[in-house]
Amino acid sequence: MLHDVVIHENEATRIGQVLGSFLEESGVSEALLIDRSGQLLASTGKSPSFDTVSIGALAAGAFSSTNAIAELLGETEFSVLFHQGVRESIHVSTVDKETILLAIFNEGTTVGMVRLFAKEACRAIGAVLAEARSQPRRVGALAAPLTADEVRTDMGRKKH
Repeated sequence: MLHDVVIHENEATRIGQVLGSFLEESGVSEALLIDRSGQLLASTGKSPSFDTVSIGALAAGAFSSTNAIAELLGETEFSVLFHQGVRESIHVSTVDKETILLAIFNEGTTVGMVRLFAKEACRAIGAVLAEARSQPRRVGALAAPLTADEVRTDMGRKKH
């Protein structure tokens, strides 16, 4: 079962730094952090033309079905998934039980370089997420996003 994680500014900055380092060291063109349902949590990259929302959702589905195959083979999961294309390739790896790192790359790097630095990035991101999950949940007015009515009334004052 997936659990909500609140990524505050500090954690988001740290995750962004890890993804940025991963991008530079591995030579990937795009790095996406997604949850197991395919929800995009963070991304960085050089290819703004990619539909990262759709790619994340589809990659999560592929990862999930591959894990079903792993179970049929007596494995707990396959922690890495790799798809090679003519121009672009995708490397998907487990960060933790709830999160996946997806890397898109081309012939400018190798799957070995991506895999090497993905392991490092997954460990670092996993540590940040574990820390975020261990933080006490906020209560009171900041515990949930604002509702449309709260925004319309500017926290109690009518907007004209």
